[in-house]
Amino acid sequence: MARIERDSIHAAPASLQGDEKLVATFAPDLHSYLKSNAILAVIAAAGGGVALVALGSPYPWTGPLAAILAIGLRAAFLKSEVMQEDWRMTTRRLLGPGGRIVPLSQVKEARTFLDAAQIVTKAGDKHLIKFQADPAATVSAILAARDARRPI
Repeated sequence: MARIERDSIHAAPASLQGDEKLVATFAPDLHSYLKSNAILAVIAAAGGGVALVALGSPYPWTGPLAAILAIGLRAAFLKSEVMQEDWRMTTRRLLGPGGRIVPLSQVKEARTFLDAAQIVTKAGDKHLIKFQADPAATVSAILAARDARRPI
């Protein structure tokens, strides 16, 4: 499968500042990515089949087949790009793909959302750290780092 090259328009990952140290990296998990796409394909296949049966199509099998092929091709095409979307946590910030930066002091809450960790900032911005093997562990690490930075 062709590899998607990073576009020069997208921001490069943010650099560490001064005495800032890398604490953790949250890389996407291939198994979680494949599982998510398989679930999406099954749901789309069922929906396509039901819709074609409801419409009285003489070939209701074409909906599920098309859905599975479409989701499978999409997953294969986007895999190289998605697998590069690492989030890094430093002693002060979360550094995401596309130059996203979330100061730990601005993290209002973090929670699991399917196979992702959702970060909500005090300003209401939401970020997903997608396709985590253990999203609960990702959330725990972020909340622990945030709480360690709070003044007593």
